[in-house]
Amino acid sequence: MDKSLEVEIGKLLRKHNLKLVVAESCTGGLIGHRITEVPGSSDYFLGAVVAYAYEAKVRLLGVSWDTLKRYGAVSRPAVLEMAAGARRTLEADIAVSVSGIAGPGGGLPDKPVGTVWVGLSAPNGEWARVFHFEGNRQQNKAAAAEAALQMLWDYLNGGKG
Repeated sequence: MDKSLEVEIGKLLRKHNLKLVVAESCTGGLIGHRITEVPGSSDYFLGAVVAYAYEAKVRLLGVSWDTLKRYGAVSRPAVLEMAAGARRTLEADIAVSVSGIAGPGGGLPDKPVGTVWVGLSAPNGEWARVFHFEGNRQQNKAAAAEAALQMLWDYLNGGKG
């Protein structure tokens, strides 16, 4: 029996009649891919926005230029705006967002390679968590997708995001 996070998330979304969207940056569509690997996911998954560049985050998700200039894309404010924007644009109940530095380059002293922020927006609030992974690019992307799905699962099971 398949007990993957995406299968369990699907069961919970169906049970509560909730619609999900995803806003992805560093994972490049991996979260949406995992969700849509589950047969019948169209019952609860509306879609995903892969917004890699600042311009895409602004135009597609409504992230403010001020946020990006002040905090950068890999930040709590940015992922919260990404999640809220995806939720608003696609008219969903819940949105999960992710932005990070997968590597091997792009790290900064205060945001090294492997730094990833995950955000969640729902009717009763919004949450964000930071993670620090230490793998290669593919491992960091996979770990970020897993962290985002875990955060969503935690929320759907009555915990905060």
